Amino acid sequence: MKPRLKVILPIAVLAVGIAAAATLMIVRPQAASRPPQTPAPMVRVAAARPIDVTLTVRTFGTVAPAAEIELIPEVSGRVQRIDPALADGGFFRRGQVLLEIDPRDYQLAVEAAAAEVATAEVRLTREQAEAEIARQEWANLHGSEPAPPLVLHQPQLTEARAALAAARARLERARLDLERTQIIAPFDGRVREEHVDRGQYVQKGASLGRIYSVEAAEVRLPLATADLAYLDLPLPTAAAASKNHPAVRLSAELGGRRFTWQGTIVRTEGEIDEKTRMIHAVARVDRPYGGGESGNRPPLAVGMFVEAAIEGHHVRGVFAVPPIAMRNDRTVMVVDRDDRLRLRRVEVLRKEADRVLVTSGLRAGELLCLSPLDVVTDGMAVRVADATGTPEATP
Repeated sequence: MKPRLKVILPIAVLAVGIAAAATLMIVRPQAASRPPQTPAPMVRVAAARPIDVTLTVRTFGTVAPAAEIELIPEVSGRVQRIDPALADGGFFRRGQVLLEIDPRDYQLAVEAAAAEVATAEVRLTREQAEAEIARQEWANLHGSEPAPPLVLHQPQLTEARAALAAARARLERARLDLERTQIIAPFDGRVREEHVDRGQYVQKGASLGRIYSVEAAEVRLPLATADLAYLDLPLPTAAAASKNHPAVRLSAELGGRRFTWQGTIVRTEGEIDEKTRMIHAVARVDRPYGGGESGNRPPLAVGMFVEAAIEGHHVRGVFAVPPIAMRNDRTVMVVDRDDRLRLRRVEVLRKEADRVLVTSGLRAGELLCLSPLDVVTDGMAVRVADATGTPEATP
């Protein structure tokens, strides 16, 4: 009996355990199922604020002299003197004698022409005296009867006057040739190149070198036709000359430092480039070789490549929107009061590197979304991380 009990008892305990476990499984409470929840994306925002801006158009160009001429003698002769400034890179002042041709032949020509004038004056005086004597004799013999022109020496007087005028013209021409033996600088300038030496015989009309003015420099600036909407340029017209001369700031980096020069747009060229479809404005800078107020600014030298910022229209009440807040060319992401993202259609005045200028479609104080979002739908919920910032406005 006892052996059978030893077998049956463990089986009974196991059966009771299984029954208890099954009962617990049946009567246990069921947990409620919930769908998975995705939190709304967190975004940074900034309040939109209207600002006043002056539009700026940026371009590039190369410095060129405002005036450049060739040194060409108007008379022939041997070079007698050359100023030391007449050398490659030399500076000179307005009115300075750069080169002098031997003047002796031309001085003799002046003296000869002066002698011809004196001779012609004597001849005219003699003819006038003879004409007066002839008039008196005719009056004594014929009374008030009109005298023939030949009797009164009128043809002789006309010829004498013409000879005197011709002699005086030759004298003036000789004096001009004598003045032209000196080549005088017409402006403050610098020598680009020279190829003449003292003692050299030069021919009239031969080039002796090239000089350019340092009184002013010019920069030819290419502009896209779309940029004309932002500028008041002196456009070429058949009417009176334009009075619009926008300010321009030129800058260049030299020796690790950036320097600036102030100038104005003085004109635009008359044609649009057929290849680039660009129009060219010309900026002028006075006294480019001056050192500025501090005296340590380098010269705006000919051939220097510079960046130009042209001052354009002044616009009031526009919104400077960061590019990250734009969903496409004309749509801005705005967060409303219910923390919903709204896609707002706006009017864009201009796109710049660090901002988009918007003229309408936004209201002051509205929150611009400054976070990049992969998927955007109008009305989607968002969580605002910071609503205290303001989009930075670049003047």
